[in-house]
Amino acid sequence: MFRLANSDGQRSNAQFLLNQIYARKGFGSNHSFARSQKSSTFIASVEDYIFGTLTLTADSSDGLGLDSTFRDEIDYFRATARLDICELTKFAFDPSPRSRPLLAALFHIIYIYGVSHLNCSDLLIEVNPRHVRFYETMLGFSKVGAPRTNRHVCAPAQLMHITVDQVSESIRMLAGKQTPGERSLYPYFFSPAEEAGIRTRLARENGLGRTNDVTSLGSTLAVPGPSSRQKVH
Repeated sequence: MFRLANSDGQRSNAQFLLNQIYARKGFGSNHSFARSQKSSTFIASVEDYIFGTLTLTADSSDGLGLDSTFRDEIDYFRATARLDICELTKFAFDPSPRSRPLLAALFHIIYIYGVSHLNCSDLLIEVNPRHVRFYETMLGFSKVGAPRTNRHVCAPAQLMHITVDQVSESIRMLAGKQTPGERSLYPYFFSPAEEAGIRTRLARENGLGRTNDVTSLGSTLAVPGPSSRQKVH
């Protein structure tokens, strides 16, 4: 199940998982989620346990988290006419041997929400350089500039970028077309019919002011390992 973390309990669960996984990777354990109308945190859970979280934030007068390390690069995108940039931040995912469909679903839902509700045209993300290949291969992101030091986590960081049009084209070409040895996440994205259903549900629940459960993917997807699973309240 994938949902917007729109209650204190859900945000607390997402923050706990984030800090647990970040601490394990040496990125500190004191991270929190800023509350903003331009920022939406999603959580992924199976059988009432949270195993993943990812936040999408649209650019605004408040700026983006990326500004602290890559302000000049972000300002370049801002200066480009007709771009509506969004950042992906605070990504934490407790993996399992068969977690790829779950990870693909989380990114696909973020994409749907970003296009439908935030009018995103371009996505930016800051990653540790050792994870660059993952984002290039799995999702088609490209590097922007050279690595820098993120002073908040005292670790190297690489800015990466992809357009929403690139994501849309990859979904159109690859969704549902899984082949042996395929490394991209896009073959595990939702079918056009499933995406249409998610868009409809998001629109309906957002109109009622109570967007919560986005979708339930059923029992065929793998449940992450127990090491970091947290109860969803």
